Amino acid sequence: MLQATLANGTAERHSVFELFARRLSGGRRYGVVAGVGRALDAVADFRFGDAELTWLREADVVDADTIAWLADYRFSGTIWGYPDGEVYFPQSPVMIVEGTFAECVILETVLLSILNHDSAIATAAARMITAAGDRPCIEMGSRRTHEASAVAAARSAYIAGFAATSNLEAGRTYGIPTTGTSAHSFTLLHDTERDAFEAQIQALGPGTTLLVDTYDIPEAIRTAVDLAGDELGGVRLDSGDLVSLARTVRQQLDDLGAIQTRITVTSDLDEHAIAALAVAPVDGYGVGTSLVTGSGVPTSGFVYKLVSRADDGGEMVSVAKKSQDKVSVGGRKHAVRRLTPAGRAQAEVIGVGTPPAHDANDRPLLVELVRDGERVHTESLEDARARLKASLAELPASARQLSKADPAIDTIYEETPA
Repeated sequence: MLQATLANGTAERHSVFELFARRLSGGRRYGVVAGVGRALDAVADFRFGDAELTWLREADVVDADTIAWLADYRFSGTIWGYPDGEVYFPQSPVMIVEGTFAECVILETVLLSILNHDSAIATAAARMITAAGDRPCIEMGSRRTHEASAVAAARSAYIAGFAATSNLEAGRTYGIPTTGTSAHSFTLLHDTERDAFEAQIQALGPGTTLLVDTYDIPEAIRTAVDLAGDELGGVRLDSGDLVSLARTVRQQLDDLGAIQTRITVTSDLDEHAIAALAVAPVDGYGVGTSLVTGSGVPTSGFVYKLVSRADDGGEMVSVAKKSQDKVSVGGRKHAVRRLTPAGRAQAEVIGVGTPPAHDANDRPLLVELVRDGERVHTESLEDARARLKASLAELPASARQLSKADPAIDTIYEETPA
């Protein structure tokens, strides 16, 4: 596409691309935007270096004029979008990229790959946090996904409300709190379980969390309390009927005087398993595989479509795909969340070309992210966490149900009176 438009002179036509989802993947009632900060970093660093250009030339992928254009590539346009931690619905204009056709179209894959992945993880994580209630969740999925995706997943999970991650690179890169426990291999390394527990307590103190289901759980609990006393920080259960086991372990700990010792459960948890554990005396959850794979929904289904471009005379005209089952709406979008006076979300209202009419209760959703190629939006993960908490609080109570259903609120296209 780039080579062809450079050749026929349309590459420089002013264009507007929008990134959105036609529907919510997996029958979810809402989606969570994540990856915006990573996407903006990627746009700022998007370059074609000598190695890439040499390969393109030697592999005869594109012609010399296109290679010359790529060598000088710098995004100089404007980007608006929903910030990290905002919720979205079908047709929400999650990101709007504006500039020349050439400089915008070249960003399609990098923007979609980041936002499709990170938003899927954040959406799954938000459902898990809802199911967990006041109990903290720890992200522990690094061994179940690509090494780079693991760091991104930890970031998304933290935005969604997870308390910590076991991924130390995510802690180093993003400042996310880190934590973890020992594995069964640590216990199996030692001649006895007592030797393993004693070594861990000696190294990390009695406040550590001991894995107690390698052999016999009641015996492990007795050994743990014997060694650490009532200062034992926690025990982890990683197998079996977790509801029943948690009750038995809680009773045994209390009987032994370790009433402050916390119980953390792991073992292929998803939001439904976490919800089932609400009746158990559990203090926290470690979540791995289901989290980093989007709990069965590994992509958000975002697409990146041209919705407006300049004609031969320089006037902007709306354009849209008209395929039977993939219809899109042309024109640059503006979005607000329609709220009641009490602050309850009623609809996602999208204006085409101009902002929709709204009152003081309604909340504009798009923020400026990049202006003339320069990033103008920077915020902390704490800001994103707070935004998601507030955005979810606006939604109807039905949005927090875990069963498949229609989106929690409708999306409405509204024509603004002239």
